[in-house]
Amino acid sequence: RLQITSLTFIIIPTLLMYYAARGTNNASLIKQLKGLNIIQSSEVFNAMLKTDRGLYTKEKHEAYNDHPSPIGWGATISAPHMHAQCLEMLLPYLKNAKRVLDVGSGSGYLSACMARMIPPDGKVYGIDVIKELVDQSLENVRTDDPELLDSGRIILKVGDGWEGVPEVAPFDLIHVGAAAARVPEKLVEQLKNGGRMVVPVGTHDQNLVSIEKDQEGKVTQQIIFGVRYVPLIENIK
Repeated sequence: RLQITSLTFIIIPTLLMYYAARGTNNASLIKQLKGLNIIQSSEVFNAMLKTDRGLYTKEKHEAYNDHPSPIGWGATISAPHMHAQCLEMLLPYLKNAKRVLDVGSGSGYLSACMARMIPPDGKVYGIDVIKELVDQSLENVRTDDPELLDSGRIILKVGDGWEGVPEVAPFDLIHVGAAAARVPEKLVEQLKNGGRMVVPVGTHDQNLVSIEKDQEGKVTQQIIFGVRYVPLIENIK
């Protein structure tokens, strides 16, 4: 079983700024997130600027406000500040990533952002348990930029988030977009030595957790802050 060798807590100073941004279009939203210091790097700023959130949401009139939004089939797209926070946490790993796994890829939004941050020969594998969501995410990404799909830079398919994609593992980094009741051990196994996974963990009380595996395979865990995500579906028949 997974052995956690270290546990630390991080306090994020910008928590009170979350949910404050309200844009009239994608550019104004992203610029506000940068002004609030939620977006801190040019890489995350440029990726989110190029990925129009309005193409990935059903409630177009709410697309540019900093809060979660329903995308159908009981799923949501996370608030923009959460996407920005996760991308900043993953940035050092995205820069040289060859294989990225996005579990619970939903609308396809974060897969598209990450695809714009990895090297030209990298690939983002997005999986979701709901076929209709995967079909919709393919339409969303194709509307955004068909080259992301045609080049094979993004691969979106139906899959069990607890099982991952072992046939193409290991992954340089893994993002999980739904709350796991416990740390998914099979995903940790599929994480490359030297890689990082960001995953919400918990049921009633949830925390965003960063899991790192060093070059010797030792796993450490950091609790970042409390979150609220839809559950990562388990025991799929």
